[in-house]
Amino acid sequence: MGTIIVTLFALALPIKESTGAIVPLLIFADCFAVQKYYSTVNWMHFKRLMPSVLIGILLGVWIGDYIDDEGFKIALAIIIIGSGVVMIISDRIDKDRFPNHRGFAYTMGLGAGFTTMVGNLAGVFANVYFMALRVPKIQFISTTAFLFFTINFVKLPFHIFVWETLDWHYLLLDIWFLPLIVIGFYSGYWVVQRINEEMYRKYIIYITLLGGILILFK
Repeated sequence: MGTIIVTLFALALPIKESTGAIVPLLIFADCFAVQKYYSTVNWMHFKRLMPSVLIGILLGVWIGDYIDDEGFKIALAIIIIGSGVVMIISDRIDKDRFPNHRGFAYTMGLGAGFTTMVGNLAGVFANVYFMALRVPKIQFISTTAFLFFTINFVKLPFHIFVWETLDWHYLLLDIWFLPLIVIGFYSGYWVVQRINEEMYRKYIIYITLLGGILILFK
């Protein structure tokens, strides 16, 4: 659902400012996810991804200073749609053909860090990584939840002090959405327990593609 939220904020606000305005809501939602799924986190994958994610965030901060709102829109759309296509391809390729080593994790982590800073879209690269390695559904959800919880806190000072895309105006706006985050989380938790692995994977792919198309035609 993260892609949907990012898309809606990007459609409603100036795209660069939307990347900062949404971060407190993501952190709030992450708190519920971490509390619910902490015991099933796959720490091996978390440790593999995190170092390059941090490098990607710093790269995103630097490059983002030189991109205007139109550039952000095009970048987000290309990243989302392109990654959706990659997920479709990866879903059809045998797991054994993907490189299960640190180089693959570093590449996905770097992409996740950069895209999470530019557009809160770490989920796109994380989805490719976990889907390519056929990580079980619950581990997929729990590990990405803890990963996003960590990196959203890392991004927060950059949005406040460097890009200045988060201020009191947006914090007050976010407060109105907090009850919906709670309802959405528990609704999503209920649904996840009742859908199979194949349906979940297809849902991730289609939502990703839809988000990219909507942003491109904003």
